[in-house]
Amino acid sequence: MSFITVHTDQGAQQLPLGSTVADLLAHLHQARGLDDTAVATAVNGEFVARSQRAQHTLHNGDAVLCFSAITGG
Repeated sequence: MSFITVHTDQGAQQLPLGSTVADLLAHLHQARGLDDTAVATAVNGEFVARSQRAQHTLHNGDAVLCFSAITGG
């Protein structure tokens, strides 16, 4: 099996080739308790909507940011 390495605010993560943003979030949830329903995501600086995470394939060297949405008024 081939692997890719993606860079996150949680450190470098090694995933199987063909992994998606949803796969990464599931991995981070299992490994570090990240609540994937409470974060927004961006890959290489581009926002990835929650509804698109399962279709957004990651590539070796991608930078993935998981951040909490800020609300207020």
